[in-house]
Amino acid sequence: MSPVKGSIHSVETFGSVDGPGVRFVIFLKGCAMRCKYCHNPDTWEMTTADTSSEDLLKKALRYRSYWGEKGGITVSGGEPLLQIDFVIDLFTRAKKLGIHTTIDTSGNPFTREEPFFSKFQQLMEVTDLLLVDIKHIDDACHLALTKQHNTNILDMLKYLDEIQKPVWIRHVLVPGINDQEIHLMNLSKFIQQLHNVKRVEILPYHTLGVYKWKELGIPYELEGVESPDQASIEKARKILQCDQYQDY
Repeated sequence: MSPVKGSIHSVETFGSVDGPGVRFVIFLKGCAMRCKYCHNPDTWEMTTADTSSEDLLKKALRYRSYWGEKGGITVSGGEPLLQIDFVIDLFTRAKKLGIHTTIDTSGNPFTREEPFFSKFQQLMEVTDLLLVDIKHIDDACHLALTKQHNTNILDMLKYLDEIQKPVWIRHVLVPGINDQEIHLMNLSKFIQQLHNVKRVEILPYHTLGVYKWKELGIPYELEGVESPDQASIEKARKILQCDQYQDY
């Protein structure tokens, strides 16, 4: 099997928040979403694929002794599913070595149409866990926030439930954007319909990536929006019943 090349933005050798245990995190380039709070706008554009799956796996293996029983490799972005052939090849090689594999995805490229769907099914055979950030449960609000609809994203989560693929749900809590009780209640109702959710996490909005927008000359639309206070975070966690999902 010839290695497939990918367009890589960067790697993190000791990731501790992108899946269980200590992980080698690979950030790919390319994303169709334009989230107003994105902290990696420098990953939006995809450049020439120049790194082979084989070489990247060799680099990851240098750190395997630190992963322990739960750690492994996480592919993030940008949006990993835009480079699905590369991720399939990388994870197929990783699983042959018994490595735990995780995808951190927005779900935006998902469709049940071909040829994508068959490739996605193939990818799921070599993927242990998905981290899926639901930006907003309301489609119109999701479109305003990301410039993309969420119907296919929610359908991906339904499909993952159908095949019982373990999922961590993430929700970036942005004051005035998606922290209203009605939206959180609707998000909770959606999550409660799924039977494969292993964890639900609230990720407080922050402005650590704003400098990248300025460097790229892109206007930052959430100027002046502060991080949520602890009371708002706890309220969201209670509504989403985060404490009941702690079994992974």
